Amino acid sequence: MVCRLTKEFFFEAAHTLPKVAEGHPCKRMHGHSYRVEIAVEGEVDPEMGWLYDHSQISEAMNPIADALDHQYLNDLPGLENPTVENLCAWIWQRLAPLCPGLCEIVIQETPRARCTYRGR
Repeated sequence: MVCRLTKEFFFEAAHTLPKVAEGHPCKRMHGHSYRVEIAVEGEVDPEMGWLYDHSQISEAMNPIADALDHQYLNDLPGLENPTVENLCAWIWQRLAPLCPGLCEIVIQETPRARCTYRGR
């Protein structure tokens, strides 16, 4: 049996988007209350009856979320242009080695805007 587990994480951060046109509102510093969904997928262990201990996902993601929380994202190496797309890829690079079966990251930066990333 193949299943997918998804856990949510939250952090607050500010950023600017330096590559947008002058006058674009995202060129100015602003912040978001980010909601991040981390999904892993794979075969359920028939003896255990589960795919993954949910705490393993938290153990891998919590330090990443803590490193982002209440930061100016542009100051973090690799996030000089912190679009939500780049943020997804940045988290993926750090999380994939720690979460076998990582299959999807969804980052919601506003109530009506989110990005889904499935790695490469």
